[in-house]
This record gives sequence, C-alpha cells and structure tokens, in this order.
Amino acid sequence: MAKVRKAVITAAGRGTRQYPASTAVQKEMFPLVDRDGLTKPVIQIIGEEAIDSGIEQICIITQPGEEKHYRDYFRRLDDEMVKSFRGKDWAILESEKLGSFGERLHFAEQTSPEGFGHAVYQAKKFVGDEPFLLLLGDHVYISDIKDRCAAQLIRVYEQYLCDAVSGVQPTVERLLHLFGTIKGEPIDAGRGIFKAELIIEKPSIEAAREKLVTPGLPAGNYLAHFGMHVFGPGIFDSLEYLIKNNLREKGEFQLTAAQEHLRQNTSKYWSVITQGQRYDTGIPYGLMETQLALALNGVHRTEICEAIARILAMQVKN
Repeated sequence: MAKVRKAVITAAGRGTRQYPASTAVQKEMFPLVDRDGLTKPVIQIIGEEAIDSGIEQICIITQPGEEKHYRDYFRRLDDEMVKSFRGKDWAILESEKLGSFGERLHFAEQTSPEGFGHAVYQAKKFVGDEPFLLLLGDHVYISDIKDRCAAQLIRVYEQYLCDAVSGVQPTVERLLHLFGTIKGEPIDAGRGIFKAELIIEKPSIEAAREKLVTPGLPAGNYLAHFGMHVFGPGIFDSLEYLIKNNLREKGEFQLTAAQEHLRQNTSKYWSVITQGQRYDTGIPYGLMETQLALALNGVHRTEICEAIARILAMQVKN
C-alpha cells in the first residue's frame, strides 16, 4: 500500500481579490485566530490540517522569491526572543511547533501565472513517484467529525488503492459555476464514495443536467469539488500532456482538465463526500466567514456566541 506522506499546498496566486492588504503580505500569511485560540497565518492552519492527517513533508508552491518569508516565520525563537517570552511556556511550545513545521517544508516556484494546473506541476520533482495530498493555500477546512477532512480522503485512497481521490460535496446547481464538478457512480453510497465518470470545470446548469447527474443525490444537486485531492504521480503525466500540447482553458492550464485526462486513463479515480466545510480566505467575505467559523468551532465559542448576540441586539435596536 502506498502511504500518503507528502502534501502540496498551492500559494502562488497574486491575491488581487484581497487588495490592498495583499500588497503588504501574501494572502496565505493573513492572520486568523484558530480553534485552539492561537493567532496563526492561514498557511499554518492549512499545513496543520495536513500534518494532523499524517503528512510528513509539505511543498509550498510560491511566487518567485517568497520562500524567505515562509522560512523567516516557520522557525524557533532565537535566544533573545526566548528571553522576551520568559514565563510564557505556551509560547515556547508553539515556537517548537513552528520549528518542527519548518523542518517539513520544501518549496517550488511558479515563475509565471499560467493556471492552477501549472502551479501543481511545479511540485513534480518534490512528489517523485509517491502519492500526495493537494490543498489550496487559501482554503481552510473544518471537519464535522473527529477525523480531519484530509484524513478522510487519505483513508479512502490508501484503503482502496486508488489512483486519485477528490473530495466533493453535494452542491445546488446554481453554484456550479464556481466549482469543478464530477459525475459519480456509487461505489459505497452510504459512505459517500463514488467512482468518477466525468469531470467538468465550472459547468453550466444545462451541461450539468445533461452530463453530470449522480444517482442517489437529491434533484438539482451535484458533486462539486471540495478543494482537496489525493493524487498518485500519474496526475503529472496528465498535466505534462496539457502543457506539451498547449491545451489551455481561458489562457491557463487547468487542473480539472488534467483530472479528466487522468480519469480517462484509469479505472480507480474516485470521489468522496467530505464530512466538513471549506472556507475561502482569498476573498474579503470569505475571510470574515472563515474567522467566524473558526471561532464558533473553537475554545472561545461561548464568548463569541455572546458577542454575536450582543451585536445583533444592537443592530435590531438601531
């Protein structure tokens, strides 16, 4: 059985939707208060999703020159800083975690913005001939159950010896213009496991109704991408096929096109309904929603609920 021990996190986007803050710091380093009550950059919260799911090594895909920013953050406190935190054992412990995190990190640069698929392709050397977990650098995942969302996918990939597993969620058709969408054939519908029969990037409602209906889902619902995947190394052959033949969509090399190419060349491309929620920190509203979701699932839940009630009461009063 091929153990999934590597992860790739794409973080080479320009962050234009978070302007002007993204000109001061890359959006993956925006701070959020995590469920444990500690303030962390988005990329750390995502990386801990991977590590807590059994991942040992992480490759971050960056713009040229950004590795130094991450290296400067993911390190232990130096001796002078340790003195500043004397008596704060929790900070020393977090410093050790940061250092350990940094020791897992590798980097690959996307030198030109040629699409999500092109960004993933930059991790080919890091991945080698192993499977890997793919996460988005601006998506935070919160599980509805004890197991992390990434762990749910990894378990299916390893248990069933798949070539690829994509996380999906039932999504109403009016939202499909936002997501890659998969037609599924039930493998174990009770566990939300389907064989991928067709994958289309951001389909129209008409195309979805014609080509993407999955048996067993409520009418008007489809299996849309959750924002995480586990791939075998074969995905790089499919990405290379697109790049060598200059097969672009809207000027870019799309991961979804590579997924469909891979699906056509394997019988073990599955999808799993992920028990959890994903939040997009790459847009202003999404960043606010993410912080609220983390707070409501964290150690300060009671205080946040009281604060929300107080704020809503003031809104009604005014």
